[in-house]
Amino acid sequence: MASLDKDLAPVLDKNGVRLTVDEALATVTLTNPAKRNAQSPALWRALAEVGRTLPGSVRVVVLRAEGKSFSAGLDRQMFTPEGIEGEPSLIDLARRDDAGLDATIAAYQEAFTWWRRSDIVSIAAVQGHAIGAGFQLALACDVRVVADDVQFAMRETSLGLVPDLTGTHPLVSLVGYGRALEICVTGRFVHAEEAVQTGLANLAVPVGQLDDAAGDLASAVLAAPRDAVIETKALLRGAQERTYDDQRAAERAAQTRRLRDLAGIGE
Repeated sequence: MASLDKDLAPVLDKNGVRLTVDEALATVTLTNPAKRNAQSPALWRALAEVGRTLPGSVRVVVLRAEGKSFSAGLDRQMFTPEGIEGEPSLIDLARRDDAGLDATIAAYQEAFTWWRRSDIVSIAAVQGHAIGAGFQLALACDVRVVADDVQFAMRETSLGLVPDLTGTHPLVSLVGYGRALEICVTGRFVHAEEAVQTGLANLAVPVGQLDDAAGDLASAVLAAPRDAVIETKALLRGAQERTYDDQRAAERAAQTRRLRDLAGIGE
């Protein structure tokens, strides 16, 4: 089985995030298990930097986490009046004007947006708790492999907030509006069996096999020609926004590019 090599020299290692690169495979690891990989603006800045740092040779990115939990969500200190030292508290954010608050949240979201770029396939390997921001980080990836102890939950609504780290679009796309609404407004846990049945997860395995399962999936993706994977991902990502006939046209255009490239007469 193709287990992930976690001993590679890191390309980036700070603020609870480590990036290692082995040719076409990159591994992003959340490295604060003592706090159940709780998230903060510093961690989001590090994740956004990972997206900017990825070498052009990378085709697959595996997101994993140290410890028993993938990510228990926002660092609870963010909910205190003083917040996290050096970062705006929630009260500080609320006092900003609309443009300032919008820009701040948009900057936070950058940690969650790059995982769906057409030039990479991202795989989240999720164990234990993936709550709130942790759930949304897993949803940011293209596919999810989960351990049999996984516990997804969207707790923002229970706290008087909404999920705002890009998780609502993929959640509705994966499980449908009704189930997505129920998951968000109740804050309940979604376990491994339901995650696979509803499409939240592609595969569930015993927790001890999680890294191997993610590695096997990464190897399978890397076995396919890169340009064909890029074209296929772009086709599938755009399918929801296109009409049936527009999607047919997009398939024809993509296949034209592939045939000409394979024949050596592409642009």
